[in-house]
Amino acid sequence: MRSSNPVFSRRGFSRDNGYAGFNAAPQAGGPAVGTQGNPYAQGNPYAQQGGNPYAQNPYAQQDLQNGAPPQAPATTGRMTMDDVVMRSAMTLGTVAVGAVLAWALLPVTSTSYGLAIGAALVAFVLAMVQSFKRTASPALILGYAAFEGVFLGVISEMYNSRWSGAPFQAVLGTMAVTGATLLVYKAGWIRVTARYARIGMAIAIAFVLTMAVNLLLVVLNVAPDGGLRSMGPLGAVVGIIAILIGAFFLTLDFKQIEDGIAYGAPREEAWLAAFGLTMTIVWIYVEMLRLVAIFSGDD
Repeated sequence: MRSSNPVFSRRGFSRDNGYAGFNAAPQAGGPAVGTQGNPYAQGNPYAQQGGNPYAQNPYAQQDLQNGAPPQAPATTGRMTMDDVVMRSAMTLGTVAVGAVLAWALLPVTSTSYGLAIGAALVAFVLAMVQSFKRTASPALILGYAAFEGVFLGVISEMYNSRWSGAPFQAVLGTMAVTGATLLVYKAGWIRVTARYARIGMAIAIAFVLTMAVNLLLVVLNVAPDGGLRSMGPLGAVVGIIAILIGAFFLTLDFKQIEDGIAYGAPREEAWLAAFGLTMTIVWIYVEMLRLVAIFSGDD
């Protein structure tokens, strides 16, 4: 299971993790699962010959025939929901601690802005390294969380100095979006299918490319007011779209976690689940912070 970063994620279980993966080649006589790197192609990514980690489980075949994922056997070393919750709490907690320390120790100055940019670049590099690794590295993931926290702490203080209370409102908004997305997903109102993932990914890629072009225009002073990322109505619409894209990636995260637990992913994959969730939640928080500032207006 790869990270859910909306910009550069390589989603799917690694074929080298010792169990069936989203990117695995099709087995002889089985469906062409994951031939396009799509974790949801052809339904169950594990229902292929030799790809089910429960091949020796006498109840596995019966469960698959009934259309339900096999129940994980009582073995150790498999990822559980408790593992995901604990690793996610550690990773998000590291982000929070880094943000609080940066807020308390780095006053809003040009120097602190430079440190924030440096921290963001380091976090980006660590995230890229982890995204291209075949196995989870807790040190890389927690390092990413710490530097990301420093960046968020500085920009949050910057926003709070101009729009008092904006970070607190952004935190509440991020919690609301995450909770609502989980509720909608668990209620079955959103079904993560191949078509859903395909359309969502196309929209997300188009959005990222558009934002990259917009950033280039701003740097070249062609759009000095921020272009699509201005602090006006157009910027608000773009911010809402970005938050909806973040919610889309949350549903993919939830689906991958659910499938990983159902099909017995190794326990270390819980770190990748936490990594993906953290990156998505950070994305939503940053966009929510901008949105709160836009609706607050210039005070």
